Amino acid sequence: MLEVAVAGAGIGGLTAALALAQIGVRVIVYEQSASLEPVGAGVQISPNAAMVLRRLGVLDRLRTSAVSPTEVLMRRGRDGAVLASVPLDDAEGRYGAPFIVVLRADLQAALLARIADTAAVTLQLGRGITGYQERRGRIALRFTEDHGASSEADVLVGADGIRSTIRRQMIGSGLDDARASGRSAFRSLVPREAAEPEALLPRSNLWLGRRAHLVHYPVAGGTMVNVVAVIDEGASVRGDGFWSQPADAATVESAFKGWSEAARRLVAAAPTWRKWPLFDRPPLQRWSEGAVTLLGDAAHPMLPFLAQGAAQSIEDAATLADSIGRMSSTDLRAALRSYQSQRLSRTARVQAQSRRQGHIYHLGPPASALRDLVIAGLGRDRLAASMDWLYDAPVAVRRFAEAGGAP
Repeated sequence: MLEVAVAGAGIGGLTAALALAQIGVRVIVYEQSASLEPVGAGVQISPNAAMVLRRLGVLDRLRTSAVSPTEVLMRRGRDGAVLASVPLDDAEGRYGAPFIVVLRADLQAALLARIADTAAVTLQLGRGITGYQERRGRIALRFTEDHGASSEADVLVGADGIRSTIRRQMIGSGLDDARASGRSAFRSLVPREAAEPEALLPRSNLWLGRRAHLVHYPVAGGTMVNVVAVIDEGASVRGDGFWSQPADAATVESAFKGWSEAARRLVAAAPTWRKWPLFDRPPLQRWSEGAVTLLGDAAHPMLPFLAQGAAQSIEDAATLADSIGRMSSTDLRAALRSYQSQRLSRTARVQAQSRRQGHIYHLGPPASALRDLVIAGLGRDRLAASMDWLYDAPVAVRRFAEAGGAP
């Protein structure tokens, strides 16, 4: 049986393990952390990713906790005026899968539950891969904590995040520097009893303002509201600040002075805040070498302004499984080249558009007035159509998702 090692037990790594198991591959997931803690709060799962989770039996496990938004409501921050509504309630008919929002912890739990039920997947915590070497057609893995002990696999998948060890060895440290966006995401969960009734409605809300924007939607079966405040901070965002840290409520509230009362009330209702500085990297020219490849943030870290970080990792997992499944096990390198070629332009486009969206969201007058007129003038149908390129899954993803029912 083909053996694949996956470095990293994030959303992408866990999904890749399940997808590869579906095509008859034996997978070991190595995670450097001794325990898995959910990072972030809410996550949006668009149809291009939801169809993969359905094939893997994960979507059913999210049925009671997920919320299906009926629309994205776009508002002007300073007065709360509705600029446009993008329909989501027809996502199943339009794209073949629903649009859902979930707590990241709930998604992680559903993935782990499926892995626990999947004999072909083993999860090893507290054992991070620090390097690799190709040896007689196999990939030898190194683990620092094992004092030089090694294991081998036929394929190594680096799903170890934006500071990927696998990427650094493959590409070289000179090409591994992340770009600071000058923006930070401040995240919180507001309990239902502290939220305004309107914030609990099943929709995703996007408020646009000068040097800041606000996103919120209900999660956990509607018992909480996920709130994300993205604020321009310029040079104060340090290059080493990849991970979350506690944040002062006054910092967040001051960024929304002058906004509508409804927006300010929601921000003030947040019990605590955590801050994530936002980074991405320029698209890679390649992310496979021999029998080693990358996936998710290790390959294409992106800003969150299209809410596609998790979704694109899930697409990667489906495409990788589809590529390996369609190739002979003796031609693994060709399979990884096929995977790479199908993902490079797709993810580069999402990266570029995500960066562009951040600029559009944070425009100030007079450019913001023109932006608002354009958005309002497009109307529901054209706004919905503008997302087709993103939510309509690529051929390989759809082929994997439709290859069989949920296990």
